[in-house]
Amino acid sequence: MSRRCELTAKGPQVGHTVSHSNIKTKRRFLPNLVNVTFISEALGRNVRLRVSTSAIKSVDHNGGLDPFLIKAKAAVLSPRALELKRAIQKKVGPTPAPEKKAS
Repeated sequence: MSRRCELTAKGPQVGHTVSHSNIKTKRRFLPNLVNVTFISEALGRNVRLRVSTSAIKSVDHNGGLDPFLIKAKAAVLSPRALELKRAIQKKVGPTPAPEKKAS
């Protein structure tokens, strides 16, 4: 199983453990991933995803899974999340482009 968040694409980072004598040993910093069940209002069903805890906060901040996925860039999402995004966009309809202000 991949250690990568399905919504934000957070993955492992590489760094050093530094001892008291300043000896550096390579180590990996793994993201805090949890299995979460989100509710998709547009699709009318529950969706299980493996996401980072910071992604859960981002989903809550954006008002739920549907608005988060609509706003998210396709390059960052996992194949499963991208499939969900397309299904939600099909149900909800196209999102209007932001209007430019005249200066």
